[in-house]
Amino acid sequence: MMKFNTNVTAAAHDEFVKKSPLNHLLQSSTWAKVKDNWESQIVGVTNESGELIASALVLIKKLPFGFTMVYTPRGPVMDYQDSALVTFFLKALKKFAKQKRALFIKIDPGVLYRSAKFGQKDPSDVSTEAAAIVDVIKASGAEHVGFNYVMSETIQPRFQANEPLHDEMDKLYPKHTKRIMKDAINRGVTGRRVGIDKLEAFSQVVSMTESRKGVALRNSDYFAQLMSLYGDDAYLHLAEVNLKDKYAELQAQLAQIEKDIAETPDNQKKRFNRLNDQKKSTEKYLKEFADYDTDKDESTVIAGILSIKFGNTMEMLYAGMNDEFKKFYPQYLLYPIVFEDAFSSGASWANMGGVEGDLADGLSKFKSNFNPDIQELIGEFNIPVNGLLYKLSNFAYKLRKKMR
Repeated sequence: MMKFNTNVTAAAHDEFVKKSPLNHLLQSSTWAKVKDNWESQIVGVTNESGELIASALVLIKKLPFGFTMVYTPRGPVMDYQDSALVTFFLKALKKFAKQKRALFIKIDPGVLYRSAKFGQKDPSDVSTEAAAIVDVIKASGAEHVGFNYVMSETIQPRFQANEPLHDEMDKLYPKHTKRIMKDAINRGVTGRRVGIDKLEAFSQVVSMTESRKGVALRNSDYFAQLMSLYGDDAYLHLAEVNLKDKYAELQAQLAQIEKDIAETPDNQKKRFNRLNDQKKSTEKYLKEFADYDTDKDESTVIAGILSIKFGNTMEMLYAGMNDEFKKFYPQYLLYPIVFEDAFSSGASWANMGGVEGDLADGLSKFKSNFNPDIQELIGEFNIPVNGLLYKLSNFAYKLRKKMR
């Protein structure tokens, strides 16, 4: 007999979520500490043997007049093909939400609807299981928000770029991506994982991205909170360039090429042509470096990525770049380093985050350079709790999102 449990421990919940195919960082118990402006509770379902068979981190948002909104990001986590379990859990969750004076519950299951490689003309067909799951959730009293294509219409993106990880990642990247990665190296860009002591430099490149895109991301205090809470599972990667050292290296390289050209016999035309090509390339880099402060001794941080590993997935949460160094292509070097570190830590996926459903925006096109799987999820559902006030509250919620 199934039993609804409102006191699932954080340890039991995290262990269950990590083992699930629906594993997601937003369902980690620690995420409740990140969302400290919400109340939270972990609820679940146990079977007749007392084993946990469903679990959900539930966030509770206070609303005016003592009402609340209940939200389980990328959850609940359970076997959605078990219709009896889904029906039981959602009905029990509604009773729980009623005790919290919720107007409605918003759930966002991480159930895959279909998947395709970027640019693939015919994405995989929607599985009969996914379609059936949508029907079961709706039959349990939930309203499907819809198969949205615009990220701003939902709390979490319905489409995400997820990189499959293995020990031969180079084979996954297109030729033009490898060429740009090599170009970044030739410009002196290096990438590495760093500690929390380098967080200020990361925050600075994020703020530059905010200014360029006209968006508000997060500040250094928030990033510090994430890294402190998740400890060794928080990964901060920075891309740097030492302009002084690289400029001196290019000058020495040009001098050597010119010396080699002068010493090349007239009958060695192939060598002469190859050296001339090298000279032109080096001169091009030197010309670019003339626009920067090449007397600066220390390295300059030009890009960064903050990620958190939970279960088998590395969630790449925030990224920033100094636009003055866009010709250095630091992100093309940094992303593969994150992938490699994620794989080395036991991750099977690196989630690069949400993309627009039409895949036509600039961010989607950038992420396509790494040949990720574009995963489409089934989307959000609302479960009305207070029938009288739900429609009004949902209208106000939608209006607020449009005004952001």
